[in-house]
Amino acid sequence: AEAPINSPLMTDGSAFVQLEEEFRHAFEMTVIDLPRNMLINYPHLLADVSVVVLATEMTLASARDAIRILAWLKTNAPQAQPLIVANRVQAGAGEISRADFEASIERKINFMVPFDQKAAINAAKLGRTFVDANRSSKAAAVMRDISSAILGAGEEAAAEAMGKAGLWTPEVFNCNAPDTGNMEVLHMYGNAGQQDRWLKPLMAGEIRSAFLMTEPEVASSDATNIQTSIVRDGDHYVINGRKWWSTNMAHPNVAIAIVMGKTDTGAATHAQQSQVLVPTDTPGFRVERMLTVFGYDEKPIGHAEVVLDNVRVPAENLIAGEGRGFEIAQGRLGPGRIHHCMRVIGCAERALELMCERLLNRTAFKKQIAEHSVWEQRVAEARTNIEMCRLMVLKAAWMIDQAGAKNAKSEIAQIKVAAPRMALQVIDDAIQAFGGAGVSGDTPLAELYATVRTLRIADGPDEVHNRTIARLEYARHGGRPVK
Repeated sequence: AEAPINSPLMTDGSAFVQLEEEFRHAFEMTVIDLPRNMLINYPHLLADVSVVVLATEMTLASARDAIRILAWLKTNAPQAQPLIVANRVQAGAGEISRADFEASIERKINFMVPFDQKAAINAAKLGRTFVDANRSSKAAAVMRDISSAILGAGEEAAAEAMGKAGLWTPEVFNCNAPDTGNMEVLHMYGNAGQQDRWLKPLMAGEIRSAFLMTEPEVASSDATNIQTSIVRDGDHYVINGRKWWSTNMAHPNVAIAIVMGKTDTGAATHAQQSQVLVPTDTPGFRVERMLTVFGYDEKPIGHAEVVLDNVRVPAENLIAGEGRGFEIAQGRLGPGRIHHCMRVIGCAERALELMCERLLNRTAFKKQIAEHSVWEQRVAEARTNIEMCRLMVLKAAWMIDQAGAKNAKSEIAQIKVAAPRMALQVIDDAIQAFGGAGVSGDTPLAELYATVRTLRIADGPDEVHNRTIARLEYARHGGRPVK
């Protein structure tokens, strides 16, 4: 890691464009765009990649990380020859000559760059261009699907493509949970100072964030049970409590957490709670332990149990004002739920694809397994149910666009219940098709099942969503209105 960095660095974006065609003809390419922390934590993702290119900024810290990744690859994946080029380098690096740049290719010097949201569209275009050179590669197909979704089909299709590609993929495009929800909170409820300090770097992919709401000691599906205290003390708030299932807390770039707790236990039931911004390096803020999901460290980073012990933050870190915690939570969770459901459709598509490949390539009782009628029924039901859920997701998204999340409560609740249940059935059938391999680590199915199963609990359990659906339905027929 301390080795000198003699990096071939391009500071002119136009030069990168000019070299694009040369790259295409010079290499048999697969292009995958990954953020710095993903490569640090999951370097094996590069094991089957020929060349990796992303046109964005590069720092010297990134180059040092690249050296560590290169060391891992040389030992564990000698067939890999990744090359990551930056078209612009931040302060501290200088230009080099074209000859030095070309020589570096011969030496297979490796670089990597941090991914940021501003570069998403350009990266997708770049990916589409290079992927055309290697259409037979599965990795290329993944990138092509995501690029096509971003460039043409809209957010829903892009999220579905990410869900299909892999559990780590949303972070590549800076739209993973809980960051997207926290961006929405800061956009809708944060003041100018909070947006400058936290929203801008979060949207640029420079930092990661966490959302601390659920608590181990109470039934947090009823958020009025939350016990964490947020007490005003002069120009500060002092926070005490214990949270868990706090996603991103093991992330090397996590910098800020939004914490929900009670500021006034004597107020009306839904006016007791508030939300406050807590930098993760604040004294008294500590990760107690990391949690597993069915034994898996859930991608991309996992979840933690967090203790807040007399954590003191400035009063200006309070979001929107005291007593508005529930309002903020509802504004945040609606869009977050639909994002999960979009990705779940992709998970189901991936499971169905794997299932069909397995059935068409295995024989049992003297005929292709796909020809057995029970599997024809399961495949047909999987396709039908995926299409139904996709349309439900699209309708809910349309309702949010047209009338806002508050007026799309029923549609959001419906898809939050239906999509994970549907995907679990498809994944379960795929596991059955694979037999013993399906419950092993040799396929992604077991981890997919574990992840999707959590979504029947995360962001509200099925029972709470069904309660909302039923009460809204009763209200249509003269029952008590739902607040």
